[in-house]
Amino acid sequence: MYVCMCHAVTEDQVKRAIDGGANTPRQIAKGCKAGTDCGSCVRRIQALLGEHGARPCPTARLAARLGLADPTEAEAEAAAGPQTPAPLRAA
Repeated sequence: MYVCMCHAVTEDQVKRAIDGGANTPRQIAKGCKAGTDCGSCVRRIQALLGEHGARPCPTARLAARLGLADPTEAEAEAAAGPQTPAPLRAA
């Protein structure tokens, strides 16, 4: 299945990059250019990274809701509850 239509990058290519040590969408992009054109594939790349235990991404909860993440990870995410960012402080 294609992840990035702009550069004809398949899911297997992204998984190989992850197995090769890539752990962010930017590192994936360096290797195969996925996510460097229109950007519509970045969420799927983030989901694949999450499925393979790479660096957590801000859309992990979205990936879990869409059924793109590992079910056990989705359960752990749900049990952890919502995470809210710390409030900004004026300098």
